[in-house]
Amino acid sequence: MRDLDLKKENCPVDYALVLVELEIENAKLADEVAIKVLHGYGSHGKGGAILVALRQRLRQLKKQKVIVDYFGGDKWNVFDSTTNEILNKDKSIYNDEDMGKANPGITIIVLK
Repeated sequence: MRDLDLKKENCPVDYALVLVELEIENAKLADEVAIKVLHGYGSHGKGGAILVALRQRLRQLKKQKVIVDYFGGDKWNVFDSTTNEILNKDKSIYNDEDMGKANPGITIIVLK
């Protein structure tokens, strides 16, 4: 699974969305199962601009069948069925440091 740290990039929303789409293309070429995007969740936990724009764009990409699915870090745990589907495709993801932390500042993008 690839990681894309948009918090570290400290970039504007439009640029962040371009980075995500490039990462999706590269990950698909590399036959990756998923991408973990670290975007933060905005001040006071109310949701940042990148989080909101990213989820809107991912909704479009899912409709266009560019990606299979996406979900927030709050569901990134071994008790979630979608997470388990990803883990069954790539066992190395079990070691992900954000697994089970219910982190609203990440989004998982499912590619296959």
